[in-house]
Amino acid sequence: MGLRKLNDGQINISGSTNHVISRAKHADKSRCCQSMLNCKLSQVLRTIFLVLFYYVFSIGLTFYNKWMFKGFHFPLITTCVHFISVFVLSGLCRLIFMKCRETTITLDWDTYLKKVFITGIASALDIGLSNWSFVFITVSLYTMVKSSCVVFILGFALLFKLEKPRFSLVFVVCLIASGLFMFVYKSSQFNLEGFILVLVASFLGGIRWTLSQILTQKKELGLGNPIDLLYHLQPTMFIGLFPLALAHEGLSFFTSKHIFAGESISDVMPTIVMIAVGGLLAFLLSFSEYLLLTNTSSLTLSICGIFKEILTLVLATTYNNNHLSLINWFGFFVCLSGICLHVLLKFWKRNAEVENDEQIQMNLLQGIPGSSDSDSETELFNIQRR
Repeated sequence: MGLRKLNDGQINISGSTNHVISRAKHADKSRCCQSMLNCKLSQVLRTIFLVLFYYVFSIGLTFYNKWMFKGFHFPLITTCVHFISVFVLSGLCRLIFMKCRETTITLDWDTYLKKVFITGIASALDIGLSNWSFVFITVSLYTMVKSSCVVFILGFALLFKLEKPRFSLVFVVCLIASGLFMFVYKSSQFNLEGFILVLVASFLGGIRWTLSQILTQKKELGLGNPIDLLYHLQPTMFIGLFPLALAHEGLSFFTSKHIFAGESISDVMPTIVMIAVGGLLAFLLSFSEYLLLTNTSSLTLSICGIFKEILTLVLATTYNNNHLSLINWFGFFVCLSGICLHVLLKFWKRNAEVENDEQIQMNLLQGIPGSSDSDSETELFNIQRR
């Protein structure tokens, strides 16, 4: 009988212990869920801040450049000065950050020429030709044509066999191209020269952002910090644009009454201030672009780009008196539909790849017969790298 009582006591003690363990596990699970929720919330708030930071300077510089180049017809040399301004400001930031960081990245010449140079040239021509187009076209037309960059990115993906030819991709390209055609059809503010400039800039923009993303994601280069990336890109950007700027605007710029031919400081100072403000905005825009690029996915960038184009077009028609016909608006929404479809296709494809990788990883962890340990380890390593 006593033994039974002892056993009963043991059972009672065991039951109490299990209850305590269960409550502890429940508490740990609650704390874990709360921690994950806080992490997700902070991530969302950070992304919203980065997007708004990017929107302010991206849209602001677009309208500022349009206003500036409407009367000051030296967009290429002004852009070169902006490159120098961004280089100096990023260099100063690096000096300040040296106090907080153990090491500061400086690439050797061989790596610089092989990895960074082409990206800098593409970036320089993209920005330079975009600014040049403001002399000829409206903000609304500029915004619409720049959104066609997606077509060129898809084109490069097909050309270099990064994407397999699919009906969905061809449909997206046709949708965006037809929308662009309707947007410029019988537009009263259409200018062929400006249209070609911004179209070429869009083509180069596809190369620029593809290569920039590669640079930021290669950990061995150490250019994940936007300031370091800007510091290394600006010299090549200046080299890429300055010969064209000098050939096209050099003589008229140096003999302009707004610069070197001014009779007094009051003639020159407004131009200096105007270019300096543009340089500061260019630095903040470049910083916000690469900050967003390094902290979010390409899917986030694509979605942000769609809403930025809508907002820019609405502001252009409201405050800049850019007149659009019904067919122009319809073309805009057709093009926007193509871009949205492209984003959705990317999202579905990425989800399918993640699910496939998870399934392979689960199968390997469970130990499927017929596969050696070394093969399993290699496959798991490859999945983690992806």
